[in-house]
Amino acid sequence: MNHLKGIHHVTAITSSAEKNYEFFNYVLGMRLVKKTVNQDDIQTYHLFFADDKGSAGTDMTFFDFPGIPKGVHGTNEISKTSFRVPSDAALDYWVKRFDRLEVKHTGIKEQFGKKTLSFVDFDDQQYQLISDEFNKGIESGTPWQKGPIPLEYAITGLGPIFVRIANFDYFKEMLEKVLLFKETAKEGSSHLFEVGEGGNGASVIVEYDPILPQARQGFGTVHHAAFRVEDRAVLEEWIERMDSFGFATSGYVNRHFFESLYARVAPQILFEFATDGPGFMGDEPYETLGEKLSLPPFLEPKRAEIEKYVRPIDTVRSTKEFIKE
Repeated sequence: MNHLKGIHHVTAITSSAEKNYEFFNYVLGMRLVKKTVNQDDIQTYHLFFADDKGSAGTDMTFFDFPGIPKGVHGTNEISKTSFRVPSDAALDYWVKRFDRLEVKHTGIKEQFGKKTLSFVDFDDQQYQLISDEFNKGIESGTPWQKGPIPLEYAITGLGPIFVRIANFDYFKEMLEKVLLFKETAKEGSSHLFEVGEGGNGASVIVEYDPILPQARQGFGTVHHAAFRVEDRAVLEEWIERMDSFGFATSGYVNRHFFESLYARVAPQILFEFATDGPGFMGDEPYETLGEKLSLPPFLEPKRAEIEKYVRPIDTVRSTKEFIKE
């Protein structure tokens, strides 16, 4: 069986695509590599923020569903998303940056031998920076070369995803027997699971919590997390595998930028399996990634209709020069 290669992307829900773009572009210095719409709900923006080249394993994406209520954090949710930075010194830089830009954060802490810095955005979406200083395992991506963050401190990709769960025994068995993760460490009620080459880019941290009320999805919460598979052939293996264990799945889905399978693996926990390619550069040149409204071929005939639904957002950056600070 071809193991999962690590985390592919995390998709969350925002109250405002405009504020979301401002936060990720100007505060976090992650590159908008695709401005498109939810393929299942064409009135909804879908924004993809990633590394310099839009590499698999580096992107966090957002829906802005019109009229959706604020989510409620609790148990049975993908509770936090991590971003990788090169070193412990990078975290010192980010503390100062967050203080200056009034981003709420916890200060630098340590978990499973890695320095971390947790913070939230305007929606109370939960994030964490994690240092790669002592990391081993799957390589990270390339920082946005023309972004506002000095390259030695910039975000390079996704780190561990956090899952808070009420039925830990079931979730552990699912991760190990179905998804082929291995539990590698435990601290209190938190358990570290790794897959493939392991390390920050291939980890899930599971927090056992049967006390908190059930989480409720809405803006400020994660919609789903995706894991990397090499190509269509490996994806087909995972489709067969998930079917053999009796999971209800989406079956094969072509998302144009990658090919996917979705499976509800636990109450309110949706995982996706996504191919590394084709990627985000098929319809836009490197220099202007994310600047136009990009639509997959099957939605292109509806462009005029879609452009009436979604209000314009100015995402042109190729004509601007960011001063690294």
